[in-house]
Amino acid sequence: MSRPFSIKQWNEDDRPREKMRTKGRASLSDAELIAILIGSGNKEDSAVALAKKMLAYTNNNLNAFSKLSIENLLQFKGIGEAKAVSIITALELAKRCRLEEALKVHKITSSKLVYEIMQPIIGDLHHEEFWVIYLNNSNTIIYRKQLSKGGITGTMVDTRLVFNKAIELLATGIILCHNHPSGTLKPSDADKSLTIKMKQAGQTLDIKVLDHLIITEKGYFSFADSNLM
Repeated sequence: MSRPFSIKQWNEDDRPREKMRTKGRASLSDAELIAILIGSGNKEDSAVALAKKMLAYTNNNLNAFSKLSIENLLQFKGIGEAKAVSIITALELAKRCRLEEALKVHKITSSKLVYEIMQPIIGDLHHEEFWVIYLNNSNTIIYRKQLSKGGITGTMVDTRLVFNKAIELLATGIILCHNHPSGTLKPSDADKSLTIKMKQAGQTLDIKVLDHLIITEKGYFSFADSNLM
């Protein structure tokens, strides 16, 4: 019975671990990084070749690859549950690092900053979620809260819950955020109506609704930037 084709059989200069040690992490391709995680390939493929096949499954889109489930990864010959869990764990850690980095920006100065904070949280979800960012009078974030979680096409938002929390926190401004799993950045009539409703409620309570962002995997739409506030 033939043994899996191992990277140990490669020239030392071509081995991912040795390459990282001598040339640094940035020198490795996505496939080589994944190969280090899985350690070995199968009878036909080295770990690097297997990693390339896995990436090809998502057209070499690393973001799409990061969304694969354990069941998806188990389809590849040579990938057992332990290896699949290792891959998903590593990618989830990378996502959390990105979010942690984004959260270091406490003062909101642009819609882009809001997008960078919220995209890792809701940008690639398959269902819709509605979040509110609460700010003080210097536009510094004091709290973030998920208000609702819905299906593919929409979610319900209770205006009272939005502003009850704002009053509790003594927030002077809020930013509304929700995602569109469809990927479209065009606001729906419901999105527009909700924005108007929230703005009017905020004016009554002297709490500014500064913006409403629609967030997708690859971009965002800002009501404020589009003069719809």
